[in-house]
Order: sequence, then structure tokens, then C-alpha cells
Amino acid sequence: MADAREKRRAVLKVGKHNVSQSPFVVGSIVRISMENFLTYSVCEVRPGPNLNVVLGANGTGKSSIVCAICLGLAGKPSFLGRADKVGLFVKQGCMKGTVEIELFKSPENIIITREIHVVNNTSVWFINGRPATLKTVEEQIADLNIQVDNLCQFLPQDKVGEFTKLSKTELLEATEKSIGSPEMYQFHCELKNFREKERELENLCKEKTTSLEKMKQRVERYKQDVERYHECKRHVDLIEMLERKRPWVEYENFREQHEEVKQYRNQVKKELKSLKEMQAPWTKRIQEAEENLRNLDMKTRDNTAEIRSISQKCKEKQDALEMKDKQIEEINQAFRMKKDEETNRQKKIHQTQVIIEEWQNELDTMAVCENLQPQIDAVNTELKKLQEERANIDNDISDLRADKKNQEREEKRIIDRLGQLNNIMHMKEENLKMRFRDTHSALMWLRNNKDKFKKKTCEPMMLEINVKDSSHAKYIENHISENDMRAFVFECQEDMETFLLEVHDHQKLRVNAVCAPAESYAGNLPSRPIEELHRYGFYSYLRELFDAPPPVMNYLCYQYRVHDVPVGTQKTRDMIEKVIQETGLKQIYTAEEKYAIKVSSYTKQNLSSNVCLKEARYLTSSVDTDERRQLENRGQDIRNTLKSLDVRLTVLFDRQKLLEHKDNKLRHEKKALLERGNRRRQLESKISMKHDSLRQLEQDAIDLEKEFQLANVKIKEINKQKSELVTELMHLMKKIIPLNIIKVSLTLQTTRATAEKNRLQSEYKTATVQLRAAQQRFHELDNKKQLLYEKCIELMKQARQVCRLGPNQDFPEEFQVAFQTLPNTLEEIDAFLNEEKTRASCFTGLSASVVEEYNKQTQEIQQLTEYLEGKKNELNNYKQNISQVKEKWLSLLKVMIEQVNGKFSKFFSSMQCVGEVDLHMENEGMDPLNERRVFEMVVDTACKKRTSQYFLITPKLLQNLPYNDKMTVLFVYNGPFMLETYKWNMKRFRKRQRRLSRMSE
Repeated sequence: MADAREKRRAVLKVGKHNVSQSPFVVGSIVRISMENFLTYSVCEVRPGPNLNVVLGANGTGKSSIVCAICLGLAGKPSFLGRADKVGLFVKQGCMKGTVEIELFKSPENIIITREIHVVNNTSVWFINGRPATLKTVEEQIADLNIQVDNLCQFLPQDKVGEFTKLSKTELLEATEKSIGSPEMYQFHCELKNFREKERELENLCKEKTTSLEKMKQRVERYKQDVERYHECKRHVDLIEMLERKRPWVEYENFREQHEEVKQYRNQVKKELKSLKEMQAPWTKRIQEAEENLRNLDMKTRDNTAEIRSISQKCKEKQDALEMKDKQIEEINQAFRMKKDEETNRQKKIHQTQVIIEEWQNELDTMAVCENLQPQIDAVNTELKKLQEERANIDNDISDLRADKKNQEREEKRIIDRLGQLNNIMHMKEENLKMRFRDTHSALMWLRNNKDKFKKKTCEPMMLEINVKDSSHAKYIENHISENDMRAFVFECQEDMETFLLEVHDHQKLRVNAVCAPAESYAGNLPSRPIEELHRYGFYSYLRELFDAPPPVMNYLCYQYRVHDVPVGTQKTRDMIEKVIQETGLKQIYTAEEKYAIKVSSYTKQNLSSNVCLKEARYLTSSVDTDERRQLENRGQDIRNTLKSLDVRLTVLFDRQKLLEHKDNKLRHEKKALLERGNRRRQLESKISMKHDSLRQLEQDAIDLEKEFQLANVKIKEINKQKSELVTELMHLMKKIIPLNIIKVSLTLQTTRATAEKNRLQSEYKTATVQLRAAQQRFHELDNKKQLLYEKCIELMKQARQVCRLGPNQDFPEEFQVAFQTLPNTLEEIDAFLNEEKTRASCFTGLSASVVEEYNKQTQEIQQLTEYLEGKKNELNNYKQNISQVKEKWLSLLKVMIEQVNGKFSKFFSSMQCVGEVDLHMENEGMDPLNERRVFEMVVDTACKKRTSQYFLITPKLLQNLPYNDKMTVLFVYNGPFMLETYKWNMKRFRKRQRRLSRMSE
């Protein structure tokens, strides 16, 4: 029995009754020895034969004794509910641990030794000093009825919850194995096996009966299929005989065709010979006509060549005449151009004279040139001043634009960086929304209602804390609770109450909020500089690993002392014992573990516990708030600077426009003054140039009369040449006319000769076509005859193959008889064959396997019927066995239930309660009254004669409990300052006890 909350007790009942006179029963533990096991370097425990009460403060080693009993009696680490590997039970820093248990047995005790090796996580077993296997050890322990896996015998404190979850059936079996006779549990197992076998047989019989009915139904269907198969077979046999006769009929048809073709071929052969003899005279007449055409063709070619030569000469004369016409046209065109040129010269002379007259009039009316140079110099001076001022303004604008461009570039960099930081912040907010939706809803409300609070409010810590290095996030998250990670931080209590009133009471949101202490703790110094801890592998305190707003940092330093918790490395883990003993730190972090150290209330020594660090979930993405604040301030400064630069640029641009307007005005004044001084000189120069042009035009006069006479002389010479060319052309035309007449005559003769030749060739061709047609018919008939012959050979071979006849085998008489009853034409055979195939196709899905399957199924039905009868008989036998075994088991079980019920009722009566064995109820932790009653019950039960050995493990007992002389009280007082056992003086102990008793009296 155990109380898992406060008392941390465990119960162990070992052994079974024996009739020997020893106070120990067979299987009781006489001695427990441990070496390098959990908290013990060396320890030996000698329990008593009845109730053993193991007392000791928390952490002194009581659980180590329980673990030693379990593992020493071949138990698995999982029975204890602690570590899953046996190597973890060896004392830290040692490579091997030993557990030795001596069990009482007559005539010689059994000593079981288990050596546990850390390296391979293995165990070595010994029985009475001799090596043994685990199976041998388990068999020895089972013979003694020791069951460390039975919660009714062995109930460690970490398995109390598992014991309460046992079902009624499991609790019954555990009770049978624990206090019942072996025969009863054996009968129970046999009964379960018989019942399981009975279910299997019942299911098997039911399944086989169903299968038998299905097989009978299937065979009935097969019977109809077999009858249909035989009917289908008759149609198939008739189809086979028809298919045998068909190639013979086909062969006979082709043989008759072969004879007909052969006779027609011989007739065509005679006609071909007659046509060849008639074709010889036409060949000679065609040759004579071709010779006549060749002679006419030669004469025609000679005549055509002479005509072509004279025609070429005529063409040359005509081309020469056309060239002379072109020359005359060119002479006329040149004269017209001279005439136009002279006309244009006269017009230019007149125009030039008019322009000179106009300019001379303007010059005559213009006054004497005045002195404008002082005015021009004054304008030049003003222009120079304006240009200098404009240059200065341009330089200023260029400088301001460069400054503005640099500022804009810096502003873009800041905006990009703020975007990156905002993106990280958004990721953190999404993480908060996904994990704590209510907290995120409260955050949205807080951001929209900051005006309702008097002092600064901080968002959830997981958003405000920014880890400087993401690898340090796991230290912060393992140090700060999850509730605080999502808590809002306020600087005053009133603001926090306002916030909680809204989100808790009105919005019904589940959120956490804390109030930072009024006193400042964020600036507290650690208990010692970090430099003093460098030799232990420490490199920083937690506070230096992250940034947070002052209220958050103030709260964390006050609540979690982050300013005084150092963070170390693997070096710290390797020398952890030294770190704990020498530094006096309360909390420390290594690379992967967190250590908490406290002082024992009993030994005043350091007690440490460690846990592995969990991976970070909230702070892996951090935002540097200082950087963000600096960037925002810098961005505002840049925006102000840009506004100032824009104002200055606007002023400069306005001044630049004004100066440009003045510059243009002065330049126009200067231009007007210059034009006034240069106009007279320009007019005089232009008039002089125009006079020069006029003299040149007057010198370039053309004599049109002279040019006209020269052109007439040239044209007369060309006309004389044209006359000579016309005379020569007429002479050539007279020569070509008779030649053309001869050409026409030759053409007519060639036409008549060609017609005669074509007539002869046509007649010859007609005869040739008849001859070729006769030859074609002969070849076709000869080929057809050969094909029919080959086809007859092939059909003969195919027909003999269909009838399965050998090369020299005669046609069987049975086929002749069968063929006489069948049709004699292919059409009739094909019609009959299609009819029979149609009838046979109606019998789909049938094959010879249907008959085989029918016979097979009939045989299987008979076998299954016999098998089913045998299984039914076997089932009846099992039912008889179940009745017999059940009767024996129930008789023993009833006796056990009566005994347990009596004792159970008695136990409850002793606690002034009423109870039965079938009553099931759940209890919280025992109160002191029930604890006293239970203890009295355990003492009364375990201290009777010949009872089993019991172990009760508890950190303390109530005062004035009843004790029995058969009880053994084992005090566990384990620590570094404990007196060695060999130095104990029992006389001094008793003397000191008597003195203390007198002093108390």
C-alpha cells in the first residue's frame, strides 16, 4: 500500500509459507548487499523474517534498497518506473555496480549476484558464486514464487498509479498468483486456454458449416453447367467435322478453276503468234517516212539560218537609225537649255539691281553711326555679375542635391532595416497568436488602448525579450516559466488591475500579467564578477545574454535573479562536482543542462538536481530594441533634414529663375546695341557684294543665234547618215522576202510528211496495242494458272493437315461417310458452320474444367463433411473439459474469496468501516487516522506465525504507533558525515539513550 503524494511509501511481500522451524519462510530475503549502486558505494542490509519497516529522510537511499531488490531478483528497470536502462542505476562516476541478494532456502540459501556494466548497459549473473544465465535466475526466482512484476507483491512508489489502474480481471489474476495455491492459478490458465480453444472451435465449425453450404450450392450450379457442357460438346464436334470438309471442297473448286484457266491460256497463245506475223510490213513504211522528214528538216534549218542572219543585219540598221534620232533630240535639248539659262540670267540681273537700289536707299536715309560702346560695356559688367551669382547658386544647389541624395540613401537603408526588424517582430507575433490566442487578442486591445494607462505598459515578455545570440534562447526559456513568457508587465498595480478587469471580466480572455517591483533590481550586481568563474567554464550571466525594457528586466532580476545565474560550457559539465562544492551557486547552466543546488535539511550538504534543456520555441527570432529605437530616431532626424534641404532648394530655385530672367533681359539689350552699330557696315558690305555678282552675271551672257546655227549644222550631218542607213535597210528587206517564201513551202512539205508518218505510226501502234494486250492476257493467264496450281497444292496440304493425314496416308473411309452427310458447297458449309458456331456461342463460360471442378467439389464436400463431424466431436470434448476444470477452479476460488473477504471485512472493521472484496472505489491521499489504522492492520497481518516477509518503506511514521517484537526497523541514514559502521559502539548508543530518557523525565 502506498501514498504517492506525501508519505512516499512502498510495500514488498516476498516468499511463500514453509513448514520448517526457521523464522524465515522459503524465498525470504536474508541479506541485501550493494556496491557502487545508486547512492551507495558499499551497503549491506539484513532484513527480518516478518515486517520490515524501512525509515529514512528523503534522499538518504531508501529507494536504492527497493531498486536493488527489484533488479537483484531479475526485475526489469521498467518495473520501477524510473530509468529505462539498467546502466543508469550504477553510481555516478563508476563503470560497474553490484547487487547481491541472499534468499532463504533449506538446506542451503540461494545467493543471486548481478553485476551491472555501464559501457555496454549489460548485466552478468551469478548463483552461489557460479556464472548463470538470466533465464536460469528467473527460473530459480519463479520456483520461490517471487513475482517482482506483480503489483500485489512488489509495489514501488512510482508504480502506485499503475496499481490503481488494474482492471478487475487483472487484479484477480494478480491476487491468485500472490496468495492463491498454484493449482488454482493453473486451473484458471487451463480454463482460459480451454475457453479460447472452445471459441476457436466454435468459430471454425461455424465457418466450415457456412463453407459447406456454399459448396453445396456451388455444386448444384455446376451440375447444370455440366449438362450444358455436354450439349455444347456435340455442337463443337459438328463444327470440327465441317471445318475438316471445308478445305476439301475449297480444293476441288480451285482445281476446276485451274483447268479452265489452262485451256484459255493456250487459246490466247495462238492469237499472239498471228498478231506478230501481221506487224512486219508497217515497220518498213514508217522507216521511209522518217527518212523523208529528216531531209526536209535539214533544208528548213539552212533556210532558217540565212533568214536569221539577214534579220540580224536589219535590226542593226534599225538600231543605228534610232541612235541618230536620239542624237538629234539631244542637240535640240541642249539648245533649249542654253535658251532657258539666258532667260534666268536676265531675271537675276534685274533682281540684283532691285535689291541694290533698296539697300542704297536705306543707306542714304541712315544717320551717322553713334557711339554705343559705353552702353555695351555697362551691360557686359552687369552680365558678368549675374553669371558669377548664378555659378554660386548652381554650386549651392549641386551641394544640396548631393546632401539630399545621401540622406535619401540613408533613409532607404533605415527603412529596409526596420522592415527586416518588423518582419521578425511579425513572426514572433504570429508565434504568439498560434500558441496563445487569448494573449494575442489582449495584445491587440492593449495597443489600441494605451491611453487608458498611467505608466508605461510592456507587451508579453516573449515579444519584449530580445536574445543577442539565437543559440542562447534555450537558456532564457528554460529559466523563465511559460506563464511569465506570455505575461504582460506593468509598472503600477492600478494599471494591471485595469487591464485584467477588461480582458478577464469583460472579454473572458485567459491571460497572465505581472507588476514590476517599485524598487529597481535591474542594476543589481552579481554576487561575484564573471571573471572569477571563467576557470569553471562560465562565460556570462543570463542578464547579459538578452535585452529587455527596464520594467521587464527589473521583474526578471527580482523574480528569477537573472543577474546572478551564470551560463557555462561543456567544461562546466565535465567538472560539475567541483563547481557545486566550490562556488556555492544555487542555479547554473551548462551547454545542455540546468542544475539546481539546495542545502539538505538533514546533512546541511549540497543536493543537486539536473534536467536537460528543452529546445527554444519563443525567442529564436529576436529584435534588437536599441537598434530599432536608434533607427527610428535616426529616420526622424533624416526626414527633418530632408524637409530643411527642400526649403533651401526652393529658395535657391526661385533666385535662380530671377537671375535667369535678368540675364536674358541684359542679353537682349546687348544684342540690340550691337545690331544698331553694325547695320551700316553690313549694308555697305552687302551692296558691294551685290555689285560684284551683277558684273559676273553681265559677263556670262550667251549668244543664242550662234548656238542655233551650230545646232542646225549638226542636225544636217546626222540626217545625211540616216539616209544612207535607210538605203541599206531596204536592200536587206528585198533579199529576205524570197527566203521566207521558200520557208513556207518547206513547212508545208514537212507537215504532210509528218501527217503520213503519224498515220502509219498510229496504225502500227494500234496493232502493237493489240499485240501487247494479247501478251498481257497471256502472261496474266499463265501467272493465274501458276497461282491456282500453287493454291491447289497448298489447299491439298491444308486439308490433309486438318484431317491429320500423313504424307502417304489414304483418305479415311470414316471421313468419306461423314462428309456425305454434310453440304457439298462452300456457301452451304459456311452457312451451316455459322449456324452451329452461333449455337455453340450460346454456351459461354463453359470449359472442360467445369466437369473437373464438379467432380472435385463433390469430393471436397464429402471430405469437409467428415472433417466437420470430427471438429464437432472435439468441441463437445472441450466443453466437458471446461465444465470439469471450471468446477475445480471455482471451488478453490470460492474458498480464497471467503478468506479474503473475511480478512478484508476484518481490516475495515479495525478501521471502524465496512467493506467487501468486490467493492471498488478510488481514494485521495490517506489522512492520519486512516494511516494509523492501516499501519496497525499491516503489523497485525505481517507479524503472525509463519507469515510472508513484508517490506514497508516510508520517510516517517506517526507518533505512538503500535509495534510488535517480530518487526524489524531498518533506519537508513546515509551521508558524507555518517560514522563508519565498524566504528559503532552499541554500548555507548544505549548509554546515551538512557541518559536522554532521564533528562526528558
